Amino acid sequence: MRLILLAGCLLVVLPARAASPELLTSLDALDQRRAEPAALKEQEETLKKELKAAPEDYELLWRSSRLLNWQADGASDARLKKVLGKQAWDVCERGVKVAPQRVECQYYAAAGIGMYSQAVGIMKALGEGLEGKFNARLDAAIKIDPDFDRGAPLLAKGRYHYELPWPKRDLAESAKLYEKVIAKFPDNLRAQLFLAETLLADDKAEKARERVLKVKQGSVAYDPPEGRRVQEMAKKVEAEIAEELE
Repeated sequence: MRLILLAGCLLVVLPARAASPELLTSLDALDQRRAEPAALKEQEETLKKELKAAPEDYELLWRSSRLLNWQADGASDARLKKVLGKQAWDVCERGVKVAPQRVECQYYAAAGIGMYSQAVGIMKALGEGLEGKFNARLDAAIKIDPDFDRGAPLLAKGRYHYELPWPKRDLAESAKLYEKVIAKFPDNLRAQLFLAETLLADDKAEKARERVLKVKQGSVAYDPPEGRRVQEMAKKVEAEIAEELE
């Protein structure tokens, strides 16, 4: 609590309201069911309501960006992906100002920039100067905690090296980062799938097929919505590999 003297009057300024541990536990439980429309809607509405009451609450900000990034990742419409990615980015830019030493908003801001860049096209994103902003946030996340969310910061860095156009593209560095994640988190199906795509792009279709098989046969218990989404994504990659091997 702070005391402020204004025009001769003593004002009492109450501390900012913080989300309760029970609320945060509830939001995290809903996130584990985010593939269910009702659970996703409840999480979305709760976050909007709570952030309206406490717009600078870091715990709410990063969880809001987490959800927005999930929605952007699953958006098939580029315009929607662009909007959601920008919202995810903006929300965690606020969070970075509140707690720059925390990994969550450094990472989710970078993820939001990545979603936005995919939606508008990598060349356009590079023209808008987003590469530097993306790397600033992502490198900060890697420095703070490269193992956050099963190696998500390193996974994003690997994808960055994969998606860049020639001559910036670096498939060897991309594969190296994915393998580093997999060594520590072998249940991370997205790392396996991304490695498969990198190997395929590097003319290693047989090795890529081995990785896709690991995705198909892998357990989704670590994060059921994520695991199932990745296994669905793998079908397209598997078809591309089969075509390459014909």
